[in-house]
Amino acid sequence: MLLFFTLGLLVHFVFFASIFDIYFTSPLVHGMTPQFTPLPPPARRLVLFVADGLRADSLYELDENGNSRAPFIRSIIMHEGSWGISHTRVPTESRPGHVAMIAGFYEDVSAVAKGWKENPVEFDSLFNESKYTWSWGSPDILPMFAKGASGDHVYTYSYDAEREDFGADDATKLDTWVFDKVKDFFHAARNNQSLFSKVNEEKVVFFLHLLGLDTNGHAHRPSSREYKDNIKIVDDRVKEIVSMFQHFYGNDGKTAFIFTSDHGMTDWGSHGAGHPSETLTPLVTWGAGIKYPQKVSAQQFDDEFLKEWRLESWKRQDVNQGILPVEYLNNTDLFKAESMFTNAVQILEQFKVKMTQKKEATLPFLFTPFKLLSDSKQVDILRKARLYIKQGKFDEAVSLCTELIHLALKGLSYYHTYDRFFLGISVAIGFVGWTSYVSLLIIKSHSNLTRSISKEVKVAIGIQSPRNYYVYCLLPVPIWYAVLKEFQVIQDLVASLLTFPLSHFVGHLLICTLGIEVLVLSFFYRYMLTAGLVIFAGWPFLTQLWTRAKVTSLSWTFFSLLLAVFPLMPVVGRKPDLSLVMSAGLLVLLLSLFVITSLIKRKNSFIKEELLVHLLQMLSTVLSMYVVYSTHNSLLKKQGLPLMNQVVSWAILASSLVVPLLSSPVLFQRLVSILLSLMSTYLLLSTGYEALFPLVLSCLMFIWIHMEQETLQQSGVCYKQKLTSIQFSYNTDIIQFRHLCLDDIRRAFFLVFFLVTAFFGTGNIASINSFDLASVYCFLTVFSPFMMGSLMMWKILIPFVLVMCAFEAKYDTYDSKTILFLDFFLMKSHFVFISQHFFFLVKDYGSWLDIGTSISHYVIVMSMTIFLVFLNGLAQLLTTKKLRLYGKPKSHLI
Repeated sequence: MLLFFTLGLLVHFVFFASIFDIYFTSPLVHGMTPQFTPLPPPARRLVLFVADGLRADSLYELDENGNSRAPFIRSIIMHEGSWGISHTRVPTESRPGHVAMIAGFYEDVSAVAKGWKENPVEFDSLFNESKYTWSWGSPDILPMFAKGASGDHVYTYSYDAEREDFGADDATKLDTWVFDKVKDFFHAARNNQSLFSKVNEEKVVFFLHLLGLDTNGHAHRPSSREYKDNIKIVDDRVKEIVSMFQHFYGNDGKTAFIFTSDHGMTDWGSHGAGHPSETLTPLVTWGAGIKYPQKVSAQQFDDEFLKEWRLESWKRQDVNQGILPVEYLNNTDLFKAESMFTNAVQILEQFKVKMTQKKEATLPFLFTPFKLLSDSKQVDILRKARLYIKQGKFDEAVSLCTELIHLALKGLSYYHTYDRFFLGISVAIGFVGWTSYVSLLIIKSHSNLTRSISKEVKVAIGIQSPRNYYVYCLLPVPIWYAVLKEFQVIQDLVASLLTFPLSHFVGHLLICTLGIEVLVLSFFYRYMLTAGLVIFAGWPFLTQLWTRAKVTSLSWTFFSLLLAVFPLMPVVGRKPDLSLVMSAGLLVLLLSLFVITSLIKRKNSFIKEELLVHLLQMLSTVLSMYVVYSTHNSLLKKQGLPLMNQVVSWAILASSLVVPLLSSPVLFQRLVSILLSLMSTYLLLSTGYEALFPLVLSCLMFIWIHMEQETLQQSGVCYKQKLTSIQFSYNTDIIQFRHLCLDDIRRAFFLVFFLVTAFFGTGNIASINSFDLASVYCFLTVFSPFMMGSLMMWKILIPFVLVMCAFEAKYDTYDSKTILFLDFFLMKSHFVFISQHFFFLVKDYGSWLDIGTSISHYVIVMSMTIFLVFLNGLAQLLTTKKLRLYGKPKSHLI
């Protein structure tokens, strides 16, 4: 049995990792010959301002008095430069946004997941190709462009990470720090001959990363006074810095300025989806080599922004982030044509390297080249483009180079996804094989079908693939070999199914399929959970449970319908409502008082210890309510997170998994104790209605235990004492034979449904757009993505743990855990079916919301499948172990 569990975990780990090798490998290629434009550039230096998290509308629109929040930038648009909207390509996050602007490519999701400061892959960048680059700003952004740079010519100046505090009284200090350091730098350059010589070289870049707007947007929302005032401060300081540059370089006309943003922000202070407020960022350029403003009488755009911003008279030129069109350049047609030709050759070189790599890794007779860009066509396009430039037909040359770039990019995508279909089919075959094998084991062990094993079937296979793909291609072989060894069971199963009436068999098959599809759809449409819970509410009335346990049946219906309300509540954009958090805390206190009252009525030598445990839990609840309330008020007053609140929050979190072990192992007492302890932490992580969710879910779980007890008693399965006297025990007796029945499949489906509801009942964690930073403010406000993410994940896992504890409790009411073993494997089979759906729905394109959702759906289901064993172990630890405050542990009942 241990070997089977180990092999099962190994198989699921392979399936889990497969999507990252199949869908999310780096698109970058290396080994190309560098390409250069033969003509001299119009500017000697570039000054790049990136206002992190700045929305286009927030910068361009006029305030309620008809005045611009950024008068200097607006004057640039009208009198000195060119402007437009930069359309960010997702992920709309800080790292990939900056990589697109500075390195010229859109970073894949796997690189984002591997770290913000470190570079998962080597890449070239504008900074690396410069003579010198000086950059100031966030320690999360600057190092990634310095680490991969050759030599010692990219200099970074960052403030401490502790400055990125969402609870700080003034986040604009992040921006003023940058501007002040730049002024100090140039003051020092005047008195340092070596530094003065460097800043006067050609090909020099100055990068100012401004994080204040992003921090204020997250903390206060983009509509807040803090965010809008921050725009004014940035505009004033940009004006000051531009004046300083002009004075320092004597107005030599060789400085180019770019003001833009890496991404925007939603109205509720997040970014990562495809909403225009997140993907539309400002782009304003002026100085050397940049066109002056162009007055126009009319412009054609799909939006109404020009009229709203009162900029309809100045030509707007939109771009895709990371691509600067030649229309922005104020230079000769020859320069534009040569620049496009160089860009086309650069991308074509990448295409050639990618094709060579794929050709070397594939058997010659299996390799299919990209037909739209053959070797002869490459030579023909390059020859014609060069000829057009010599003949002065610059527009024709630009058009031809644009066509070559388009074809080369399509070819790069073709070779990047070359093996995807084959590997996907291999993994899918492995999925089907593993599901078949687990199902056959269950049927073989819990039915009257023969248990004889057919003769061994020898299977051999040969394959030629890159070494990291061998495991995905070869894994189905041993799996299907194991399935074919059970050929006799398959024959008997088919013969048995043929004895069933066709309508009966088809009906059950449709119900099972419908149930799986409802679960799959619930990952996309949360209201499907509501529909499922409404159907669950009628379950007692479709069986004989209503006649046996009327009160329990009515309670089941009531709490099923109550729980069905939560998936209908909003996920993102909701405003904090502390009154609901406080209400949840009061309900927890009432539950604690009820438990204490019931304990006092009993006479037992251990009553003092139990009372002490519940008094500790009441104290934790009261402290949690106080910390939530006082932290919220402190942040509103811009006084930051009080240190004492932070210490108390972490102490409550640390004790939440220990205090339940001090309570009685009696089923009801222990489950209530687990709920009370975990609710203290959950309150600290709540901002609104979700604080009530674990309470309603736990009530339904308690009733579910009663319902299943009635169901099994009805079917003749013996059970133990009443729930008020049953103790949790670590009983591993799973050797009793028992027939598989429809109730087993139904119980497993219920469990899977409740686990999915625990994940998605109050939000969609598959999207980082649902990530509300306010949820972790009781623990920390300084930006720490991994710590904040861990806290949010624990918040999501708390309802999950409550369901798993109920799962464990259901089977402690019977003399044997045969049913636990059977339902556990049936539940895993449900998840394997669901995971096969999501494997083919994974996306590596579209918005960060689309990509992140598709990844997270697959990861969530596979994580459940893999870690159910470990989480079940955690549930067993919480329900069966007993610690004593004093003396030796004894077996007792309360």
